[in-house]
Amino acid sequence: MSSNRYTGGEIILKALADQDVEVVFGYPGGVTLPLYNDIYKQNSLRHVLVGHEQGGVHAAEGYARSTGKTGVAMATSGPGATNTVTGLVDALMDSIPLVCITGQVTSALIGNDAFQEADTTGITRPATKHNYLVKSTEDLARIIHEAFYIAANGRPGPVLIDVPKDIIMGMGEYVGPEGIEPRNYKPQINGDREAIEEAVDMLASAEKPIIYAGGGVINSGPEASQLLQKLVKMTGFPCTTTLMALGAYPTTDKQFVGMPGMHGTYEANLAMYGCDVMFNVGARFDDRVTGNTALFSPGSQKIHVDIDPSSINKNIAVDLAIIADATSFLTDFITIWNEKQPKLNHKAHEEWWKEIESWRSVDCLGFEQDSKADIRPQYALTQLSEALNGSDYYVTTDVGQHQMWSAQYIQFDEPNRWMTSGGLGTMGYGIPAAMGVQLAHPESSVVCVTSEGSMMMNVQEMATIAKEGLPVKILCLHNKVLGMIRQWQELFHENNESECDLSQGPDFPKLAEAMGFSAMVCEKADDVEGSIKEMLATDGPVFLLMHTDRMENVFPMIPAGAAHNEIVLGPNQKLVPADDKDNVMA
Repeated sequence: MSSNRYTGGEIILKALADQDVEVVFGYPGGVTLPLYNDIYKQNSLRHVLVGHEQGGVHAAEGYARSTGKTGVAMATSGPGATNTVTGLVDALMDSIPLVCITGQVTSALIGNDAFQEADTTGITRPATKHNYLVKSTEDLARIIHEAFYIAANGRPGPVLIDVPKDIIMGMGEYVGPEGIEPRNYKPQINGDREAIEEAVDMLASAEKPIIYAGGGVINSGPEASQLLQKLVKMTGFPCTTTLMALGAYPTTDKQFVGMPGMHGTYEANLAMYGCDVMFNVGARFDDRVTGNTALFSPGSQKIHVDIDPSSINKNIAVDLAIIADATSFLTDFITIWNEKQPKLNHKAHEEWWKEIESWRSVDCLGFEQDSKADIRPQYALTQLSEALNGSDYYVTTDVGQHQMWSAQYIQFDEPNRWMTSGGLGTMGYGIPAAMGVQLAHPESSVVCVTSEGSMMMNVQEMATIAKEGLPVKILCLHNKVLGMIRQWQELFHENNESECDLSQGPDFPKLAEAMGFSAMVCEKADDVEGSIKEMLATDGPVFLLMHTDRMENVFPMIPAGAAHNEIVLGPNQKLVPADDKDNVMA
């Protein structure tokens, strides 16, 4: 027998090792027991036994998003595989590179309604970038290496490999990853030079430009963010980044005008609305950014750079489309810009910046915290940001009001430091994602910002975090309500609070302690700063329950179906004079 022949389980582990996989998040089951027997016999791969398969996929997402590497999750057949679906769709929507390996019943039983059988490839086809059902152990190594290639190249995303039990137990030849690429998958990396030259001319001719960066810049790697910063500084133009791209350009820099969209800043949204050239790199014109597409930035020429051809003209018709990877495109763009040395209309740009600064002077994120009043979430997150400033930190969030406040008030000056569920908006993402981030960065501060609604979605992973000895910090903004649901019910549904009350929830500090966390409680505004500092300074996993104002709303806000210039500010904000074009609802 050839020395290059191994069991399917051994092939999986050898392939993961050759792909430089260090950690896998998984949960065993009947059909994957032979694979777990092989895991038992080795020490090179760290396996983290999660509490739920959805948590395992979110943990792999956090690992991937914070490192730029491909995350890996494992599950058994049937319910194990179906439990991964939410995480897979989340990764698909946010372009996170993942490989998920699921077990399947023995090949001969497929289609017979066998115990714990599910049509995993059928179920996950729309939930993944690509998926496989392995039919021969001889194909297993090649398929795994192909899966890693597909997951990480082009627009990243999740790939699922469904492996029947007999394939895991069977014998096959092992081949390494060298030279293995899917024959029919060749993503376009480099943009067309003539089109890039046209983009240079369009941007250089702009009088009211806006540089608009999306998550594709971060997905492309750290060099893309560096190039973006170089481009913004070189041109002197304003820059805005999407929720998924926070940190691609330093949020503390004066040329950053904030995040655009439904809960973006006043200045970012009016700059998007009033610009004459919109330069989009790596953003997909998501509906939460565009608002009413018929009224989206009506007077601008639009340049769209994206590695995914299907994103072009999908939501917004553009004037110039370039299919390219962000790093490649920005490298070429800067080179051509320097070659052309275009003449800019500095006088027009000065006037544009004056207009932007007048919008910025509204201070749309401004707030006051009365020491005697309930804690405002904005204040809590500002204090968290200040406490983290200067340290090596990562932040994950769940979904809802606290997510938007985190995006508004926590500062990120580097990419890959902000992990949140954007496209799918998955409650229950934050805690397992923080676990993945902390495993990847054991010496860094990792904070999960959550609230009790989202926290209860995957609360079991707190026990996993404690069991693994991970010093994750959880800041729970405790308002006893599904806050975003209550906000929309107040604003758009006659203030009828239907099924959003969480006041009868568990004793969260006791629950955290039962899970293996140190628990803290903060009830007064005067104690916020000290509580956050104590949370960060305490060794091991820490849970801080912070009582916040139940009735606080997230502002600014663009109502569903409205345009950027119909942005609603908070009740105490004062508007600068605006002409009819920039009329803003107060």
